[in-house]
Amino acid sequence: MELTKMFGEAVEASRRLNLLDDEKINRVLNALADEAEAKAGTILEANGKDLAAMSPDDPLYDRLLLTEERIRGIAWDIRNVASLPSPLGRVLSRKMRPNGLRITKVSVPFGVIGIIYEARPNVGFDVFSLCFKSGNACILKGGSDARHSNEAIVALIRDVLERHDVDPHTVTLLPPDREATAALLEAVDYVDLIIPRGGKGLIRFVRDHAKVPVIETGAGICHTYFDADGDLDMGLKIVRNAKTRRVSVCNALDCLIVHRDRLDDLAGLCIRLSENDVIIYADPEAYAALEGKYPARLLERATEESFGTEFLSYRMAVKTVTDVREAVEHITRYSSKHSEAIITGNPETAAFFQKTVDAACVYVNASTAFTDGAQFGLGAEIGISTQKLHARGPMALEELTGYKYLIEGDGQIRPK
Repeated sequence: MELTKMFGEAVEASRRLNLLDDEKINRVLNALADEAEAKAGTILEANGKDLAAMSPDDPLYDRLLLTEERIRGIAWDIRNVASLPSPLGRVLSRKMRPNGLRITKVSVPFGVIGIIYEARPNVGFDVFSLCFKSGNACILKGGSDARHSNEAIVALIRDVLERHDVDPHTVTLLPPDREATAALLEAVDYVDLIIPRGGKGLIRFVRDHAKVPVIETGAGICHTYFDADGDLDMGLKIVRNAKTRRVSVCNALDCLIVHRDRLDDLAGLCIRLSENDVIIYADPEAYAALEGKYPARLLERATEESFGTEFLSYRMAVKTVTDVREAVEHITRYSSKHSEAIITGNPETAAFFQKTVDAACVYVNASTAFTDGAQFGLGAEIGISTQKLHARGPMALEELTGYKYLIEGDGQIRPK
């Protein structure tokens, strides 16, 4: 009953939110950014309690970690969202019918969006700012790993909302237990959309058990193919950036695919990875090319489990192929359809890769690390959609709206 009450309060808040103008929404968001920086100490204290219960060796540790620098980045993202045009009320089409009916298609909020996520406390700020700007109330279901961080963040957001006379139920944090998850997945009379953010296991569970519509986001098994015509210096920089910039994010490189004719360059392509102690799981040909040239303590033979794994750590697989077609076949088999890249100087090969790889983001001569709402000029993001229905790739403001038709007449009735 308590959860049902919370869902109902979120629905009421979403209706009130529709009456706010964009100017006030932006004032609230800018105030929230200021408050996040001013109360960074409180947030970090709560985050420290969560970190103390997790091993630093856990791949989720980096995702759970908040720092003053990351909070400043979060505040910048919130201000960036406030500076963007409102996605609401956009006229998508306008028609005049022969009978005089005027039909206008306009963008509108979904209403109430539920987010189920793991040890990512920054999600609370990202989700709220994007949902608030797009006129949606949000219900957050975080994991127990980030309980103290999530509670501190939502308390801060609600305090800002109340000070600006906005319904605090515009954002709701559910208890971090299974009962709350089950209730959210079945809340068809209250919740319009659920977006899971996490690994394959979480996404699969939500997809299999939700009665509310779901958009899949988060799982990233990312490949980069170094082609026969790839530039070695460019490849070295891209591979290192994609793998080591931040290993716990969904756009990090998991598998390097190398053309057989470039095996002599494989050691040069990977050598900088050893500075970060990246463990490489190499297939037989790649292993032979790296043996004696890459630190033995960091070189292992690949198994079937090495491919199709989202490592979220300083680990990477290497696969040898004959040509771009074989590279695409490997990607097709193991990809999560998130982000895939090719390094090549051949325009025809690049075009083939772009046309045949089925992924939300397909790169030519660039790092997969750019799959990010802010990097795409969208502000913050609510997740990277890996499906094809409604939205694909970074989901930002426009992707958090649907549409409705407004029909105006002068007494028209439909004939029999």
